[in-house]
Amino acid sequence: MLGRRGPEQLEFFAGSLRDLIPDDHVLVRVDRVLDLSWLCDAVAELYCPDNGRPGIAPEAALRLMLAGFLLGIVHDRRLLREASVNLAIRWFAGFGLTEGLPDHSSLTRIRQRWGAERFRRIFARTVEACREAGIAKGEVVHIDATLIRADVAWESLGVRHADAVLAQHPPPEPDPAQAAKLLAERDGRQSGRHKKVCLTDTDASMATNARNRRLEPCYKQHTAVDDACGVVLDLEVTTGEANEGDHLVERVDAATALIGHVPATVTADQGYAYGKIYGALERRGIDPVIPAKKEPIRAKVPLRRFRYDARHDLVKCPQGRTLRPQRRVEHGRFFYSRAADCRRCPMRGDCLSKGRANKAVVVSDDHPALLRARRRKDRWSEADARLYQRHRWRSEGFHGEAKAWHGLGRAVRRGLQNMRIQAFLTAAAINLKRLAAALLGSLIVPACAIVDAWLVITIELVTGASLERASPDHCRSAA
Repeated sequence: MLGRRGPEQLEFFAGSLRDLIPDDHVLVRVDRVLDLSWLCDAVAELYCPDNGRPGIAPEAALRLMLAGFLLGIVHDRRLLREASVNLAIRWFAGFGLTEGLPDHSSLTRIRQRWGAERFRRIFARTVEACREAGIAKGEVVHIDATLIRADVAWESLGVRHADAVLAQHPPPEPDPAQAAKLLAERDGRQSGRHKKVCLTDTDASMATNARNRRLEPCYKQHTAVDDACGVVLDLEVTTGEANEGDHLVERVDAATALIGHVPATVTADQGYAYGKIYGALERRGIDPVIPAKKEPIRAKVPLRRFRYDARHDLVKCPQGRTLRPQRRVEHGRFFYSRAADCRRCPMRGDCLSKGRANKAVVVSDDHPALLRARRRKDRWSEADARLYQRHRWRSEGFHGEAKAWHGLGRAVRRGLQNMRIQAFLTAAAINLKRLAAALLGSLIVPACAIVDAWLVITIELVTGASLERASPDHCRSAA
């Protein structure tokens, strides 16, 4: 007989919402390792102690935000709509079955009141918890950056003209010749001053991660990931135009402060292969596993034929003539030869460009470190190759996970500070996932060892053979 159910489902519920949520739910697992007992004291100075309406409990507000990022629901409106029908979110945030939820605008005001630096402290707390649990060792750190699409439409992009820049920032003494030069640049091919900018989110800048892709308004996140379990040790968000190499040392120093010691090895891709990077890491006693770029050959006499003598701070040209340092640039110096030496040189036609009387070569401040990195890349060991392979799936894997499952593929709100808050909450949610998985795994190991030992004893009783019992480490790896 075909079963039927009536339209009415009136039931009386008595008990805890926790009884209705599976034990393997991500919010249940994270709740076991989440400790926010310190949060009220950390934000107490932002609230009036004896005046005004009682606000939302800080722990409840933060739990709502973390639940959204753990489940990939990053928009406040959608999060509150989901929380009204999702028992797991209600229980995780501490709201009862019939208790009213706050308005979505309350979360916006709380973020604005707390500020990005307090969310950085929340993220740092997750790093400390992972370090105390032994899953953030800090021996090998992977550094990488990724672009995050800004929350703007293509119609909001405008063009920045040179005359608009001059109108907003006029020079102290107007120079007609300089103004004519800027006008000529605008009409010519030099379009650096006139590329598109975002009018609705001025902190975002046009950037791309490949030459065959169009520029998009983006932010850039710089991340340091631990090698052991993929814990995020440190991150920072900048505009999309920021150079990756300018932020690696800062991320390494910040990760060092959180883990309490200097990493033994730092890995990165070729986007960080600069002499200043190799030199800074070597001075900190860190082994850089960064594949050096091959020197481009764009002239008949390439730069690699000019030898730098670090002991005497001189450069020798292919004919043995000396180039001495004179003018300094941002990360290096210009070395110039004498015009008399170049006048008698047989390679003058191939070495010098038209109109020049002597040779000028730029040498970076840490050029010897760059040369050592190039020599090392030519004879990378298998361990170096494996470590660089781990860098690719550790750092890029984190960015892929954050974008695919936790809403980091696009900025939720506009402005650099809002983007930083989003990045800190995403990294904190992922660290809590790592911590919960590690602690849950440690609880499974004893049960695995007991079952394994029981099976071995049973086989010995049945067959009469003596079998070697598995070690707990084996069970841990199998689990």
